[in-house]
Parts: sequence; structure tokens; C-alpha cells
Amino acid sequence: MGKHRSRLQILETILSVINDNEGAKKTQIMYQAYLSYRLLTRYLNDVRNAGMVVCDNKNCFRLTQKGQNFLDRFGEYYRSHKVVKKKLDHVEDQKLVLEKMCPNSGEVTVNRVTLEKNSKT
Repeated sequence: MGKHRSRLQILETILSVINDNEGAKKTQIMYQAYLSYRLLTRYLNDVRNAGMVVCDNKNCFRLTQKGQNFLDRFGEYYRSHKVVKKKLDHVEDQKLVLEKMCPNSGEVTVNRVTLEKNSKT
């Protein structure tokens, strides 16, 4: 995958696997969510304790209404996050253009700090 996922992204992935399959066992969740068994156990305990999933007598995890609410809200959050990130990336691109227009501005500050230090000694 390359990039690290946030805790919320991992929780969303686990809940999505359970939701998409209308229930899932640990092994299925582990493989589809790309998690080690240790991490799976930790995050499953978190979502169980939060009341987002329940485990039936066949060791199959099922989403609760609270888990469905989490998925819905995460979807809203993720869409908003993408819009804001796109705008922020645009602002950063503009900053780079401005910095390229004045390439020596950073060196002057460094030289001034160096000169001040040398004059004090």
C-alpha cells in the first residue's frame, strides 16, 4: 500500500468489510482489511467495545446501527477531507511558484543569521 493508514481509516475498512459481506469472520476481515492478526484483534476489540459490531454464536461479526452510523459519518468526513486537501494542495502549489520567483530569499536570511553570529564572537 505504501502509505500508512490512520486509525479512523482502519476502523472504516474493518466496518466496511463486515458491512459489504453482511457479516464476516476474523480471517475474512484480516485479509480484506490488510491487517496482521495482532492489529485485527486490537481494532476488533475497539469496535466491539464501542458497540459498532456484535459477534454471533458462529463467530461472525455483524454491524450494529452505531457501526452503520460511523460508516455514514466517515463517508461525509472523507468527502470533505478530499475537498479541503485539494484546496490546500493548490495553495501549496501557489507558494512554490512564489518561492521559485524569488529563489535567493532564503539564502539572505541564512547569511544574515550567520553574519550576526560571527559578529558577536
